[in-house]
Amino acid sequence: MRNIAISDIHGCLRTFKRLVEDQVGLTHSDTLYLLGDYVDRGPDSKGVLDYIMQLSEDGYRVNCLKGNHEEMMVQATTDSTETGNWLYNGGQEALDSFHASDPTGIPKKYIQFANSLDYFVEVDGYVLVHAGLNFVGNGHEDDSGQFLWKIHNPLSDRKAMLWIRNWYDNIDWGWMKDRVIIHGHTPMSTHEIMDMHEHLDTDQVLDIDNGCFAKHREGFGNLCAFDMTNRLLYFQDNID
Repeated sequence: MRNIAISDIHGCLRTFKRLVEDQVGLTHSDTLYLLGDYVDRGPDSKGVLDYIMQLSEDGYRVNCLKGNHEEMMVQATTDSTETGNWLYNGGQEALDSFHASDPTGIPKKYIQFANSLDYFVEVDGYVLVHAGLNFVGNGHEDDSGQFLWKIHNPLSDRKAMLWIRNWYDNIDWGWMKDRVIIHGHTPMSTHEIMDMHEHLDTDQVLDIDNGCFAKHREGFGNLCAFDMTNRLLYFQDNID
């Protein structure tokens, strides 16, 4: 039994399927943790969501978290002032995959799915989240300059879990203890991901977003999976 994490699929269905079925070889005894951003930018957002739902229907263990792109999609269906922001960030490709002319044309089951997603999950010493954690809170510090993590729980800031970047310098090791954070959201090169993986025991954080949609950018353009059980990385080049 393995726990597998994948993040930032961004509508790349063929690449996602190749990674899950051929590289990872997902079995019914494994658990697949998906860390958000299933939609936008790539060619088949609808297909990615359909495949995720089908895996669950076929008896595979799939645990899905929300990404900021799911959040933008949902907001665009309920607030027309948010539509432009979503389309600018890859929503047009998602709309095209649904053959919809505007966000209200996306079938409700997909919006309900996106709305139902959790923001984080803890499993076997790992904290899984889309973007990262806010360890600073509202900026309150005590007299010694230590973050008041006992008052501010990093797992309470949902917006940060979807959107935060550049947070490593603020990690509170007293809160972390022996846990390891796995996340996506900020694209990293293959070399950077492998370096983080090599130092996982000391740095306790791993970004597995290899910018799958950016297949023409050197060092990027792969979908990454992390086998948390055996601490193995898989990279699948974008075939969409």
